[in-house]
Amino acid sequence: MFETLSKNLEKALQTLKGQNRITEINVAATIKEIRRALIKADVHYKVAKQVTDAVKEKALGRNVLTAVSPGQLFTKIVQEELTTLMGSEKAAINLTGNPAVILMAGLQGSGKTTFSGKLAAYFKKQNKRVLLVACDIYRPAAIEQLQVVGEQIGVEVYAAPENKDALAIAQKAIQHAKETKLQVVIVDTAGRLAVDEGMMQELSNLKEQLQPAETLFVVDAMTGQDAVNTAQAFNERIDFDGVVLTKLDGDARGGAALSVRAVVDKPIKFMGTGEKMTDLDVFYPDRMASRILGMGDVVSLVERAEQVYDEEEAIKLERKFRKNQLDFNDFLQQLQQIKKMGSLKELVGLMPGMGKLVEGVDLSEDRFKPFETMIYSMTPQERTLPHLLDKSRRGRIARGSGLPLLQVNQLIKQFEQMGKMMQKMSKGGRMPNNMPM
Repeated sequence: MFETLSKNLEKALQTLKGQNRITEINVAATIKEIRRALIKADVHYKVAKQVTDAVKEKALGRNVLTAVSPGQLFTKIVQEELTTLMGSEKAAINLTGNPAVILMAGLQGSGKTTFSGKLAAYFKKQNKRVLLVACDIYRPAAIEQLQVVGEQIGVEVYAAPENKDALAIAQKAIQHAKETKLQVVIVDTAGRLAVDEGMMQELSNLKEQLQPAETLFVVDAMTGQDAVNTAQAFNERIDFDGVVLTKLDGDARGGAALSVRAVVDKPIKFMGTGEKMTDLDVFYPDRMASRILGMGDVVSLVERAEQVYDEEEAIKLERKFRKNQLDFNDFLQQLQQIKKMGSLKELVGLMPGMGKLVEGVDLSEDRFKPFETMIYSMTPQERTLPHLLDKSRRGRIARGSGLPLLQVNQLIKQFEQMGKMMQKMSKGGRMPNNMPM
């Protein structure tokens, strides 16, 4: 996420490393590089100037404490300004109404339909009864896509493929929701390849007649500055309540995330970080600023762990760590739990300082498959009692998994090293609950 921007900002902040004080000269050089990094990331030039001017003013107005280097202080100031730029605090989603209606808007290809499914799954996890409504009457595949998504997450989808009146479909869906006591209705609307009058008029009518609790504008973060221009056009016409950034797992330059809040004065409420229905995060400006600056986001990492890790199981696992009784069943369970938390690349990005350490390392979704294949090739007894894995058994596991014996040996060696490391860590004090190994 924002790899290029992060690298360029880090390079800019290197200017102050080794300096013993902040001066107009070294600040000017750093500011120039920061502005260049923001412009390269497709941040609106006025926004880039606004940020760097504020950073310069604060930097020259602060005294450097003895315990803090100029570089550290400057990084903190940049983080503060990026946080302010993106909204300072997280923006809550409004769910007033019975049912609460959420109207989705955005261009075709922005990820509206997928995000509608993710949002439905998000509310379902909060024990809310949700209805998805297919109001893209121009693209038959959109209705089918929403139905597939609904089936995947176990949420009802209201569709009327023969009806070509989006407003009538939405109104009937809301009536159905009232009759069946559903709490949240998410209306997936039609998009176009570009902003046009027909789409805007339809959205205006839907908003005026439905009176939604929330109107969310979905924007593809990979489109950079174009995303901001599109947001302006939509906001002038339908006055949406919040922004959703999608496809942040791609090669997003960061311009949309940094510019959209300042340009349209509407909060970013959610962000999509992958293709899975669970790849949805509430947008926290301060956490995003930390991630952009390569400082990680430990709070989000812990929150994700808490969602998938049972505290009772974590305590049992800790006891096994202390007694060095970890087995391959535990190892396999941990791998599967980590995959539920998100992509490996994204999880590493949440760990402070880890981004640079794993540059060039394969962090794809297939990374864990060889481990799982080798473990599944073990007998139940071998998984429970790893010390039984002699040369003969290892050879059989290699043949059964279709992987080289060297790879099997590496897995077992890494497993043994991990057990020793976790035992050593646990002796230093109780490990945090719900944290993956």
